[in-house]
Amino acid sequence: MKYAKTEDALARLSPEQFRVTQQNGTERPWSGEFTGHKEPGIYVDIVSGEPLFASSDKYDSGCGWPSFTKPIEPAHVTEHRDLSHGMIRTEVRSTHGDSHLGHVFPDGPADRGGLRYCINSASLRFIHRDEMEASGYGDYLNQVEDVR
Repeated sequence: MKYAKTEDALARLSPEQFRVTQQNGTERPWSGEFTGHKEPGIYVDIVSGEPLFASSDKYDSGCGWPSFTKPIEPAHVTEHRDLSHGMIRTEVRSTHGDSHLGHVFPDGPADRGGLRYCINSASLRFIHRDEMEASGYGDYLNQVEDVR
């Protein structure tokens, strides 16, 4: 599949999705669609469709945003130093869509690598495990738990 930011994709974004992904915004804690989401599948960039995170790497960190231990495809996530809001953080963006996703912190589960990818729901689109093959994401089925 080819992943890219297009004018058409940007035009389909809600105002909140645009604010988060294109203007480096942050949704309010506990307000995002995927904060408590538990279905099996993958989360892709809302703009480009590139695969970002698997449900099998999602966990409840208690921070108010969806949290993951690692990207499903490390090449699809870039890291950048972020000095905004008087803090030093590491911003994560999608590689092809250049969407602001959130931040990564070193306080994740130690037994799963120690990282917490704290991601805005507004930057994500969920593809259910049952729809992954038909949607072109079949190569990632082995990274998603089979709950059947």
